[in-house]
This record gives sequence, C-alpha cells and structure tokens, in this order.
Amino acid sequence: MTKITSLLKKQVLLEDLEKTDLEKVAKIVKNLSFKKGEYLFREKEDTKGLYLINSGKVEISKVTPDGWKQTLAVLRSGHFLGELSIIEKRLHEATAIALENTDVFLIEKKDFEKMEKQDTAVTSKIMKKLVLVMSKNLRRMNEKFLNSLISY
Repeated sequence: MTKITSLLKKQVLLEDLEKTDLEKVAKIVKNLSFKKGEYLFREKEDTKGLYLINSGKVEISKVTPDGWKQTLAVLRSGHFLGELSIIEKRLHEATAIALENTDVFLIEKKDFEKMEKQDTAVTSKIMKKLVLVMSKNLRRMNEKFLNSLISY
C-alpha cells in the first residue's frame, strides 16, 4: 500500500474501501495545505469538491442574519467537509476555516462526478458511508436539541 492510500484508509469516508478502490481515489485526490486562519471555502462560494482532513482542525461556521458568527462544527483529522455542496450541486452554505495548520485531500467536484459515471461501485461505497455518517450526525444533533428543550 502506498503512503497516500494508507493515509486515505484513515479517512472516515474511505475506511471501508478495499486497496484497489483506495488506489483509484488516490489517483484523483489533490493535496492541499492551509495555514491557521486560512479559508478552505466561504459561504456562497462555488464548491471545489469534497475535502478529507488529513491533519489539523477546521471550523465550519455560518453568519446569522443579524451578523453573528455561529460555529456549526469543529472537524479533525479523518473527517470530511464540502459534501453537501457536491450532493446538492449548489453553493457552500457555510464557511470553513483552518483553526491550525491543516492538510487536506481534495476530490475535485469534476473528478468526483467523473468517478460517479465511470466507477459506480466505488462511488456507491463512498456515498453509502457518507449517508451513514450524516445519519449518525443528525441523530446526535436531534438528541442535543431534545435534551436542550427538556432542560429549558
């Protein structure tokens, strides 16, 4: 296993992929580095693709209508972001900023869409994992919301 495939195997979204599938993904990912305070993307920007955090920490935030910045999540190594903009084919709904020096793998939107057409087996595995992770996150958010209502 090459170094990049072993790093990709540590990604939540890709951990269930076989070596041959990881090698296919390794051919299309781009390595990007962001310094602390740099934006990966901003709200309302067109999506570049699906980001997989190799190292570092990223804050996802949104500005409320009255101008307050609301942190939605802090993501660490192994997690991913930018998935909603690819799935829904729209602009980013939030802003992502590096909280510390951060390295990511980027699967560009055009490459992901090409892989969807050419290798449905691999993209199906990725999408299934994506749905599982998003479902788990939704359940956790629902629990937090209900708990805050009960304690109110």
